Amino acid sequence: MTAAADQSPMALSITGVIKHYDSGFTLDDITFDLPAGYIMGLIGPNGAGKSTLIKLILNMIHRDAGEIHVFGLDNIAAEETVKENLGIVFDSSYFIETWTVNKVEQAMAPMYLAWDHATFDGYLTRFGLDRKKRVKELSRGMQMKLMLAVALSHDAKLLVLDEPTSGLDVLARDELMDILQNYIADGERSVLFSTHITADLERAADFITYITRGKLYFTGPKDEFEESFRLVKGGPDDLAPDVRGVAVGVHRYETGFDALVRAEDLGKIAGLKAEEEEGRRGVAPLTAEPASIDDIIRLTNTDDAARAMEVA
Repeated sequence: MTAAADQSPMALSITGVIKHYDSGFTLDDITFDLPAGYIMGLIGPNGAGKSTLIKLILNMIHRDAGEIHVFGLDNIAAEETVKENLGIVFDSSYFIETWTVNKVEQAMAPMYLAWDHATFDGYLTRFGLDRKKRVKELSRGMQMKLMLAVALSHDAKLLVLDEPTSGLDVLARDELMDILQNYIADGERSVLFSTHITADLERAADFITYITRGKLYFTGPKDEFEESFRLVKGGPDDLAPDVRGVAVGVHRYETGFDALVRAEDLGKIAGLKAEEEEGRRGVAPLTAEPASIDDIIRLTNTDDAARAMEVA
């Protein structure tokens, strides 16, 4: 966590949270903090536990163990106050399909003490939302914008967004990222958003929390997450024991392989040292390059990575 973030109050604190399902899936001992004034991306493959965690924060399902606090308040003991301070955008609309946009405001406004009609109206204009349109007549992207307009119109201090950009084109996604940056500018508001579109994380997120197979793999600054790994590439015959021994995950294909390696372990791979001999033997048999967020997710979910996590 950055020095500035260390001085900020916590918008969201998750401590030792566990949720077990009869199916056998368990969200296991999740712990992380989101400081006020920052954006955190919640990432992981489908089925990793992201939606379960969001439902737990919203008290839509009950946790088996652990604590969840929003601006210092327990999300169950102080549920009404906590929800007054939350703005929610799901991956699909939670409004009744036959409601008009105008009816959405009539239904939502009484739920929030701080509802601001002028703010809501301003977002309708900005997003091109017609008050007479019914929810079912709106595209998925416009339904998302309607949820966002509601979330931003009652002075919520924490936005919780589940796949907010999945129905948007690149221009609308760019606009949303601008809105989120402006939203947190006063240093008192924060955003937790789950997304598969890592380009949005690259632009907007300050922190990353990565969950896979129900377990916390990483939580911390986005730059630290990306800088912790390198992508090692080589030909089909270059996957030597020294590479396999330090690789977090490996993907093999006909013409070679990709191996995800922690940055501090690069020095243990002999093939990467051949570059200094370029004059006598050409290019090095292996190359290392920065790993993207997509690379990290992809290669920490291979079969060998899964076995390593089970052993750990």
